[in-house]
Amino acid sequence: MKIAVDARMYNMSGIGTYIQNLVKNNCYNIALGNEEELKSVQRIEKIIKFDSPIYGIKEQLKFPYKELKKAKVDLLHVPHYNVPLFYKGDMIVTIHDLTHLVYSELFGNSLKKYYAKFMMKMAIKKSKAILTVSECTKRDILKYFKTDENKIIVTYNGLKENAREKPKEEISYLYDKFNIPRDKKILMYVGNLKPHKNLEGLLEAFSKLKNNSECVLLLVGKAFESYSGLQDKEKELNIEDKVIHTGVVNEEELIDLYNLIDLFVFPSFYEGFGLPVIEAMACGTKVVSSNASSLPEVGGNLIPYFDPKDIENMTKKIEEELAREDTIAEKIERIKWAKSFDWKETAKKTNEIFKIYDKQ
Repeated sequence: MKIAVDARMYNMSGIGTYIQNLVKNNCYNIALGNEEELKSVQRIEKIIKFDSPIYGIKEQLKFPYKELKKAKVDLLHVPHYNVPLFYKGDMIVTIHDLTHLVYSELFGNSLKKYYAKFMMKMAIKKSKAILTVSECTKRDILKYFKTDENKIIVTYNGLKENAREKPKEEISYLYDKFNIPRDKKILMYVGNLKPHKNLEGLLEAFSKLKNNSECVLLLVGKAFESYSGLQDKEKELNIEDKVIHTGVVNEEELIDLYNLIDLFVFPSFYEGFGLPVIEAMACGTKVVSSNASSLPEVGGNLIPYFDPKDIENMTKKIEEELAREDTIAEKIERIKWAKSFDWKETAKKTNEIFKIYDKQ
């Protein structure tokens, strides 16, 4: 059976992580994408050149329709909703979230919103099956689109292999590297600055902490590498000296930061899954999260939740967790729960789905 994947997002975060782990676990023989980026990827037998930018007319016009037919591909997996509209072969799509529809007010009248809705509708119509990464996304698809519920299959994201608890002596270098005070409680957020991430809400809640003079907040990710506009908000709230923008960190540094901090906070209005929640839990770290969308599904009953639209509620939950003494038993349960999200199991289920729909 020849299974091809659109791998153009291979080196991106989020969906890139999803593609990487399915490739690693032998879900595909053929990859569509940039030959230079993919040439060193093991377990791929053939690379079909396709380097048009994602979204827009170019990826539709330059899609390698003829090359896929020539390669006698049995099934094409598109790991995002940007499916090739003129492809006539069998196809399965993964829809990770419906952010543009569920929180459409955050995107105004932008073309992105209308493009997303149109492409999702076409993806659902053209695909033999729709994979999602949470029951929440499945419910959202059924709410916004007419389709057979049995056509939608949940395959959860998995935990990265290096996410684990580490001894403090292995991670103490981080204090100097990122100028983190050694005598403060450390809170952290990982992600980007998109509107649905609710970063301004987090800053407001942090500014209202009774003991925020004893705390620092780390903002980790590419979005915080240079001036982002958040700094104005930080000055307005008088917390600029308590917020540390780390910028991009490598994989090992990220795991080390999860281990270093006292509390991981995830304030998002909407997530298709929310990988940082289980990454932090896998390191044994206390987590407090928004109760929106898929996040209670991901964190289970092992972490406290707040209403992301209620700043006072967010502040209260953060304060309670900072003050609460963690127990070894609770830490063990968080780690165990996080490890139940396994990329090997996700790949196994995905392969089984490919086989079923290839025969139909």
